[in-house]
Amino acid sequence: MQNPNAWRNDQEYLNIVDDLLQHDEVQQLSQYTQHHFSNRLRHSISVSYRSYLIAKKIGADETATARAGLLHDMFYYDWRVTKFEEGSHAYVHPRIALKNAQKITHINSKEADIILKHMFGATIALPKYRESWIVSIVDDFAAVNEYLIPKTYLTYFKWHTKWTKKIAEVFA
Repeated sequence: MQNPNAWRNDQEYLNIVDDLLQHDEVQQLSQYTQHHFSNRLRHSISVSYRSYLIAKKIGADETATARAGLLHDMFYYDWRVTKFEEGSHAYVHPRIALKNAQKITHINSKEADIILKHMFGATIALPKYRESWIVSIVDDFAAVNEYLIPKTYLTYFKWHTKWTKKIAEVFA
C-alpha cells in the first residue's frame, strides 16, 4: 500500500499542483467529509497523485491529470443532504466542480473533460481522453478504499473485541 503522504515528497508533482493547493477554495475542501472516513481535500489529493503517477508511467498528460484530479470534486456541500432539481449528485457535482475550478485557474479542454467525466459509470457521458479514464477509474478505486477499508477494520475490531470478551469470560 502506498504511503498516503508520498505526494508531499514528490517535487515534480508539487510543481504542477502547488499553485492550486495555495488557494483557500481548495483548502476549504478539508472541511467536507468524503466517503465517511476521509475529507474531500485528502480524497482529491489522493486521486490527483495516484492518477498523476499512472499518467506519468504511461506517457499521458501528467499535468492535466494531476491538476484536474485535484479539482474534480471541488464542490462545497454535503451531497447526502443537498439535492438538486437538475439531477442526481453524480450528474450535478462535476459541473459545479468545473465552474468552481474555472474561478481559480484556467482549465483547458482536456482538464474540463477530466472533471466533467470523472463519474463515468454513474453517468453515461463517455470520457474523451485517456487521462479522463485514468481519473475516473482512480476516483472509483479511492472511494472504495476510503470507505470499505476503514469500515472493514472497524467491523473487525468490534467483532474481535466482542469475541475476546466472551472468550475471556469463559476462561475467567
